[in-house]
Amino acid sequence: MATRMPPKASLIYRDYLNAVAMQGQATAEAAGLNATDWTALSMLSVKGRLTPGELAELTGLTTGATTRLIDRLERGGHVRRTADATDRRRVLVEQVPGSLDLDAVVGPARKHLGDVLAGFTAAELDVLFTYFKRAAPAFQQAAEEIRRTRKPGSR
Repeated sequence: MATRMPPKASLIYRDYLNAVAMQGQATAEAAGLNATDWTALSMLSVKGRLTPGELAELTGLTTGATTRLIDRLERGGHVRRTADATDRRRVLVEQVPGSLDLDAVVGPARKHLGDVLAGFTAAELDVLFTYFKRAAPAFQQAAEEIRRTRKPGSR
């Protein structure tokens, strides 16, 4: 059952989401990537090797757009395509080790969020990180739902 947020809480939450989006854009720019390429590279860093189809599903891109994304990242030396050891017909995409230190790029966010998190108790941190763990799939599901219900050609 969905919980309705009070109007003020909804505005605070939207302000938070806007700040996260702007930080993501700034991080991508600092890495010399566009936002989509940064997100895909970050996903590969977190999830490990993925098939192009899995990457397409996670990013919400078409298979053609995902191929172009992989091509760009490969030309930049950030990813490589490899054959799956168990199924040589299957291609996997993986981050090239040492190609880009993603942790260094997100350093400013980590520092400032670390300052914020330092003000929380261990129990509060448990709640926050439980939220993050549960919210990530919920956001992914919401993104997929939005894409499915969006009318073609509408903006």
